Amino acid sequence: MNKCIFLDRDGVLNEDRTDYVYRIEDFIIPDGVPEALRLLKEAGYLLIVITNQAGIAKGLYTRNDVMACYNYLQEQCGWLIDDIYYSPHHPKYDTESLTRKPNSLLLEKAIAKYDIEPDASWMIGDALRDMQAGKRVGVRTVRIAHEPQLSAECDGCATNLLEASQFVLQYA
Repeated sequence: MNKCIFLDRDGVLNEDRTDYVYRIEDFIIPDGVPEALRLLKEAGYLLIVITNQAGIAKGLYTRNDVMACYNYLQEQCGWLIDDIYYSPHHPKYDTESLTRKPNSLLLEKAIAKYDIEPDASWMIGDALRDMQAGKRVGVRTVRIAHEPQLSAECDGCATNLLEASQFVLQYA
């Protein structure tokens, strides 16, 4: 079985904005992200992005825009990420979906496809819904926040992905 780091996108792999990030020129990768991904990959983790992309349901951008940003991220980070799963849904604009976090269907699909051991895996995200989705499938969680506070919702907290990766590697 494989171990995996599930990664939220906005606020973890790129800077979040008040509006949607769907253009490469707005896709800003914070310092330390490539290094963090490299450290996790060298430690033997699969790296899989799990992201809500409700702007698709809202008609603000397309699936191709999501994949263009993903490909840009891959180019900038040395093609270290193994896969991306995204939910294009929003309950106010289309159907309620089990793929949308805090639901866990996208994680479940990745676990099945890649033969992932939940006990050896982590979800790193910046929102409570990321922590909830991770907990639903039995992975440990690290929450990224500007002023991180450990809480019952997460197993660890950090200010950025590099710090989160160092936290994870303490338990590897």
